[in-house]
Amino acid sequence: MAIEIDGRTLTAADVMRVARSDASGGFEEAVLSPEARDRIAATRAYIDAHWMNDQAPLMYAFNTGVGLFKDQRVLMSEMVSYQTKTIYAHATGIGEPLPEDAVRATMLLRANAFASNFSGPRVELVERLLAFLNAGLHPVIPAKGSVGASGDLAPLAHMAGAVCGFPEAEIVYRGQRMPAREAIEAAGLTPDFDLGAKDASALINGSTVSLAIAVLALEDAKRIRKAADVSLCLSLEAMRCEKVAFLPIVHAARPHPGQAAVARNVLKLIGDSERCSEAARLTVFPEENRKEGVAPPPRVQDVYSLRCAPQVHGPVIQALDYIDGVIATEINSATDNPLIFDDSKGGYVSLSGGHFHGQYVAQAMDLLAIAMADLGSICERRLARLIDPTMSYGLPRNLLAGKKGLNTGFATVQCSMSALVMENRTLCMPGSVDSIPGKSNAEDHVSNSTWCARKARTVVENVEQIVAGELLMAAQALSLVEPVAKAHPLGTGSRAALDSIRSFIEPALDGDRWYASEMRKARELVRFDSIVEAVEAAVGRLE
Repeated sequence: MAIEIDGRTLTAADVMRVARSDASGGFEEAVLSPEARDRIAATRAYIDAHWMNDQAPLMYAFNTGVGLFKDQRVLMSEMVSYQTKTIYAHATGIGEPLPEDAVRATMLLRANAFASNFSGPRVELVERLLAFLNAGLHPVIPAKGSVGASGDLAPLAHMAGAVCGFPEAEIVYRGQRMPAREAIEAAGLTPDFDLGAKDASALINGSTVSLAIAVLALEDAKRIRKAADVSLCLSLEAMRCEKVAFLPIVHAARPHPGQAAVARNVLKLIGDSERCSEAARLTVFPEENRKEGVAPPPRVQDVYSLRCAPQVHGPVIQALDYIDGVIATEINSATDNPLIFDDSKGGYVSLSGGHFHGQYVAQAMDLLAIAMADLGSICERRLARLIDPTMSYGLPRNLLAGKKGLNTGFATVQCSMSALVMENRTLCMPGSVDSIPGKSNAEDHVSNSTWCARKARTVVENVEQIVAGELLMAAQALSLVEPVAKAHPLGTGSRAALDSIRSFIEPALDGDRWYASEMRKARELVRFDSIVEAVEAAVGRLE
């Protein structure tokens, strides 16, 4: 069923359905609601009838230049040329192209902003964006060059050039990068598309590229943090940890909702576990420095990466809740300048403001990067413990299967995950506190939102890999000790998770058959929620 946009009710889930293909490789279509179309058409009809003449008062971007040329009138005879020149002047993006999902999200969100009926574009422009989406025409948009104020001008100008069929623009169509005009014709659309007054400014104003990347990063983060609770539980089981730190009475003493939710998730998964018990700890694991029949020292309490997991995973939940509120508002906001308002007298008025400024998105993405980087950090500390028998209470060194020396195990997997942790720490330097004035100080404070969103998405992707690494390594640990520990069954949730991972760890159980392809498959487990779905089917919905 097509996603109907009206500028008011679009959700992040809708954006994901349009931005990313489904299991069959197809994309959800997007259409303009009839009511929104009528509103846009009525507003534009008034604009064309009353403002589009050379005697009309100066109205920014409608009949004036932009920036410091705001006081220079653009004549009606120059209007079509002015729209083209505006796009060319701002198409200064650099760097590698944005990924396909970010491009699709950008086009949808820009169209939805227009559907709110505060921007004043022609209806044909909104429908042109949606036609590109539905035809699978994906403009090549350089990732770098925006400062997130006056909108994402440079990247959006590249999108606009493709939409208008500029000969210099490029489009990816059916997996092939080609000249825009060639791609548009191949898709059955007309390459030539003239813009009317303010259309160019509407296309390139607003921090929509920042928002598109932010939506994708946030929705991925929501999935990953649930998978991190599952990987935590597998590590707790593998190291026969205490469950006391997750009891409700403990978290009632410091009632943060996030940490309480994580503790509840843990008990859902392993509350019935016999592996996390004193009886299970009497079993001698393969490299435990203890003789059979000799009791281990009392565990009392576990190290921070295990015992304090609710206090670290929990803030991530609450950070994501805050970010979700910001992004939900941004999705259904008009963010260009000027905006058009009903004057309550049968007409409209054009008012200048600053909704194009991306500071909300910038700060939210800095927070996302910080929260997710710390989640990845604690996951890496747990998987590091899994490969060291002195810290894992006797698990095989390096989680090695097969002949020692000939085989090496998982040590380098941990090393690679630590590299991602260090990369994330650098990427967590806040970008939203940085500002360089631009355009002769007309833009004297900028948000840097595009970079904030881009680096946050990189952090999220890195954490996705780290969580996948913990899932696989903890599953490997549990599989290796199953012969000696089977008298003490795992929790219901851990068994479900282990069953869903089993096929991915079988090569490693045969020896050192481990390659980057295995980590890619592991990441897919997190990406498509197969592990979380298996767990939820067994124990109920995770929070």
